[in-house]
Amino acid sequence: MRTVGVVTFPGSNCDADFRFAVDRTPGLRAVQLWHKDADLRGVDAVVLPGGFSYGDYLRCGAIARFSPVMAEVAKFAACGGPVLGVCNGFQILCEAGLLPGVLLRNRDLAFLCQDTYIVAEGRETPFTRGVKGILRVPIAHGEGNWFADDETFAGMQDRGQLLFRYVNAAGEQTPEACPNGARGNVAGVCNAEGNVVGLMPHPERVCDPVLGGTDGTALLASLAGVLQ
Repeated sequence: MRTVGVVTFPGSNCDADFRFAVDRTPGLRAVQLWHKDADLRGVDAVVLPGGFSYGDYLRCGAIARFSPVMAEVAKFAACGGPVLGVCNGFQILCEAGLLPGVLLRNRDLAFLCQDTYIVAEGRETPFTRGVKGILRVPIAHGEGNWFADDETFAGMQDRGQLLFRYVNAAGEQTPEACPNGARGNVAGVCNAEGNVVGLMPHPERVCDPVLGGTDGTALLASLAGVLQ
């Protein structure tokens, strides 16, 4: 049984959901980690869940990046450990310099809570190895507009770091399919090494039929397969 550490920051509100999603994935068991922890307790992967860490003061993720646990997450990532940041977790990873780019206010300056369609592309990572086809995964964010400058964007595209794109139900990558204005319809990215992944939509919210879908299980099933 492989363990996945799910970090709780003050203001996290998707940590329990992610532990539930991990525990129902064959081969995985969730371990709760606290933002003040200086020890990852030997976990095999780390998840930074969604929410409003530290009330999103200053900027989303700007304070959480200084939590003691993030120093350990950075060390873990530097050694090749799989790290996934979802929504606020994605924002924290960008603020911590573990992922390129920034998350800006949504294009229409409004909080969005709706279903989206995404597809996985780019390089293979622990969280995308088994992900196929169009996934219906909800978003819930006010600052999900991912942006990178021309040079960074081009380099990431060449290296396969643009992992997820917003599409419509037919799988077409159109401007209308991107809810927040993210550059290139980007919904998720990875670092140059491919072990750190950030994703704005919430896979943990579609991990059981009672929640309205199971498309989100693909990411954790992929991780479980890699960690075997």
